[in-house]
Amino acid sequence: MVIKRDGRREEFSKEKLLSGIRKACQKRPVSPKAIEDLVEKIVGEITDKYDREVPCMALGESVMEGLRDIDEVSYVRFASVYRRFQEATDFVQVVKKLEEQT
Repeated sequence: MVIKRDGRREEFSKEKLLSGIRKACQKRPVSPKAIEDLVEKIVGEITDKYDREVPCMALGESVMEGLRDIDEVSYVRFASVYRRFQEATDFVQVVKKLEEQT
């Protein structure tokens, strides 16, 4: 089960995870194999770390960490939805952090 931000519990869906990552990587030079590998890695990490319930924050952070390594544009796309960006400055802040890390 995934514990959502509002406290609701939702059945974990590998397909939903895959779909979200695919959307972030759409029209980017990211192979389907890289996306599938990332999903498998995240599922493995989550099942190792959590017994029955996974906070959505842990899932989202794992996706962002993986996308950061694969494709920075996909990372920013995912972050914009996951972190609920409201203004252009939110994008700028994330890009600046990426630049500082590289």
